[in-house]
Amino acid sequence: MGRSALNLEDIAAHPALHRYVQEQSQSLIRIYEETPRLASIFATQQRWLMAHVGLAMHFRRDPNDRRKELTVSRFIEVVHRNAVASRNTADAFIKEMLHYNIAEYVAGGDGRTHPLQPTAATIERFTGWVTAHLRTLDHIDGGDRLGRYLERPDMLATLQPLIADGLLASKPVREPNQTFSLFIWLNNGGIVMDWLMSGIDPDHAGLERIPTGVVSIGDFAKWLKLSRTHLGRKLRTAEELGSIGWLGQRGHSVMWVSHGFYEEYMTVQAAKLAVVDNAFKACFPPPR
Repeated sequence: MGRSALNLEDIAAHPALHRYVQEQSQSLIRIYEETPRLASIFATQQRWLMAHVGLAMHFRRDPNDRRKELTVSRFIEVVHRNAVASRNTADAFIKEMLHYNIAEYVAGGDGRTHPLQPTAATIERFTGWVTAHLRTLDHIDGGDRLGRYLERPDMLATLQPLIADGLLASKPVREPNQTFSLFIWLNNGGIVMDWLMSGIDPDHAGLERIPTGVVSIGDFAKWLKLSRTHLGRKLRTAEELGSIGWLGQRGHSVMWVSHGFYEEYMTVQAAKLAVVDNAFKACFPPPR
């Protein structure tokens, strides 16, 4: 008999979790650097969840049932029903996806309903997100998820909708703690946190003030294509919460993150990995 899927507590308790999540963050940062426009769909948690909703609707479509097609109106309705975003925000998001060729109209589709689909490049980048998380899970328990998935990449159509369902139902993902919440509403906030955490020495993870690789706010903002003023404002709010600070002069020395902020980040990563593992187990039952 195969083992059950890992839960949040199993993953969070793993002694080498930081090292593995750091590798995962570096993989996601590479995706961002290669295609910043495409990676921007995962820029805030709200956009990230909307992207998952859209992909799940695409993979669950039924060409013989118009009620299951991915259309603008159906997307807006599902996003609103799951309390991910307002109807206006969902409408603006889907228009942006079409404008930047992240999504496209299905050729030969019904002219009245205009079915949509993600472009091939979008699917390819999302596959990178999935493989990064499967690799982390394999590191944690020595499993062979990534190899099994790469043998059956067509299973993405079954796997991704289950991941989307799990993310929408996960309280730790939807309602993270204070500092994490502060950053998930910042444009590219997920990448901000991945970058901060990827520069941490795993041996320092137990410190109360954990040094990062960030020194210059200006350089950090430039790399993220963010307004220095906007990023600086968010960092100052986080500083007031006691979640970040500088080892020397503010903005001109190494930035640190608090142990509490680090734990918030790792809890969300563990919750996300548990969702992916649960979905994987449903798609790839272990051999008897």
